Amino acid sequence: MATVASGGTIPIKLHSTHRPKPPSPFLGRKLNLNPSSRTSIATLHPKTLAVVASSGGEFFDAVHNLFLGVGVGLPCTVMECGDIIYRSTLPKPSGLTLTVPGAALALGTLSYLWATPGVAPGFFDMFFLAFVERLFRPTFKKDDFVLGKKLGEGAFGVVYRASLTKKPSSKVPYQKEGDLVLKKATEYGAVEIWMNERVRRACANSCADFVHGFLENSSKKGAEYWLIWRYEGEATLYDLMQSKEFPYNVETMIVKEVQDLPRGLERENRIIQTIMRQLLFALDGLHSTGIVHRDIKPQNIIFSEGSRTFKIIDLGAAADLRVGINYIPKEFLLDPRYAAPEQYIMSTQTPSAPSAPVATALSPVLWQMNLPDRFDIYSTGLIFLQMAFSGLRSDSALIQFNRQLKRCDYDLNAWRKSVEPRASSDLRKGFELLDLDGGIGWELLTSMVRYKAGQRISAKGGLANPYFDREGLLVLSLMQNLRLQLFRATQQDYGEAAEWVIQLMAKSGTEKEGGFTEAQLQDLRERQEPKKKASPQRNALASVLRLQRKIMKTVNESVDELYRRRKSLWWSRWIPREE
Repeated sequence: MATVASGGTIPIKLHSTHRPKPPSPFLGRKLNLNPSSRTSIATLHPKTLAVVASSGGEFFDAVHNLFLGVGVGLPCTVMECGDIIYRSTLPKPSGLTLTVPGAALALGTLSYLWATPGVAPGFFDMFFLAFVERLFRPTFKKDDFVLGKKLGEGAFGVVYRASLTKKPSSKVPYQKEGDLVLKKATEYGAVEIWMNERVRRACANSCADFVHGFLENSSKKGAEYWLIWRYEGEATLYDLMQSKEFPYNVETMIVKEVQDLPRGLERENRIIQTIMRQLLFALDGLHSTGIVHRDIKPQNIIFSEGSRTFKIIDLGAAADLRVGINYIPKEFLLDPRYAAPEQYIMSTQTPSAPSAPVATALSPVLWQMNLPDRFDIYSTGLIFLQMAFSGLRSDSALIQFNRQLKRCDYDLNAWRKSVEPRASSDLRKGFELLDLDGGIGWELLTSMVRYKAGQRISAKGGLANPYFDREGLLVLSLMQNLRLQLFRATQQDYGEAAEWVIQLMAKSGTEKEGGFTEAQLQDLRERQEPKKKASPQRNALASVLRLQRKIMKTVNESVDELYRRRKSLWWSRWIPREE
């Protein structure tokens, strides 16, 4: 029934002879219909209504109710107008209305999609970048190359220096003048090609410059995988560490000029700081895209002569945990000299990887539950230890150290107490080097070499450590400087968010597939112990004091930087740092 009200407005009252639907589970009151469209539901033919209802009407109602529940919809759909709706008094639709619950839902979804190792970037890489790359992929065969000097041989293949048989064509962008590196993969060749292609698309600066990989079929030798890189240099970190001149032999490689400092602990510390910072930058690139190397050691770190930085090589043992490539729950690939105590990067109770889209969608949850990147952090910590202690750079000395550390329950402080009273000159020098600037080097080392993976620092957290407040040998690029400032500013918040996600995932204490073991739950209890909360007044005062210290520290650093480097971009120092 419709009546004309004064003022020219037409109230329309809706009547129904059918039994009313139960209210939406997302709302506390009746749904309001929107009659702003010109076609009324009442004017539709009954048969048409039946077809609509039978073809998914309930589904559309559920979706509609969900959007109403979180407050996302057209303005007229979220208004509480009652049973009578006045057309003339309704505001004209001007777009979507986003309420607080809707914003929270949207932010939560975006945070999950971009959380490590990245659901949204993973789908973009898998279904777009990889596809486009295949369209323009060059074709090679073994006869296109002339093998030269053998550069190395390992468990996964033989590496040669090589060059093209024909002069490179300018029309083919993959073929540039200069020597190449060719590897014949004896094992895991297809996996290594996959990893290098992923790295080239996602974090090319972390690893050697990969060109292409191909499968060569031979009637005599069968199928062989060949991988091609640009030649960047022959010197590995292992080769450089074996020299008695280390770390001074690295100094002239990183920068052409020698530091204006006498030889001693301060100068050596700056060189080692630079090497460690470059390693953590490379690892952060790998881990951010979901790849765990699993074989980090000095032999697999090469110095790039072109970029004057250290890069990671040999991805044959790497696992791509974004899609589950080269990951088997109860299989591990490692070097026992540098491997973490847990040996496995994921819990052995974790099920095998499902299809690639499902694995990508679930990857942030599994990553936060297991923290697989901490496996590489432990290995990097041992490299840091070898650079600081010259007596631990041989294989036999490292094996002996691992035995001593195991007897000390992987506690570096306990190991130091046991060996320091009778330490040799090499050990004493290493302790003195790490104790510079209040012991920040020793603090970083102990945060990397720990028994439990959850207690180790991440690559981002390591870069945010005060150990790298002094920039060392190299002047950082603007982007690297901004990344360091961001890491420092978000380190605490990132850690708290990760702990919160892990706590939410702890649904089961059994050893069922995908659940937590008792040891993991004990680890959670130890890390989630409630802390005593201070009074609101004390918290406010502490926040003000921290802000004051940050401002004064930033001003002082900016003035000093301006004085030392007048031509540098000193304004980037104004980004606040974490204490």
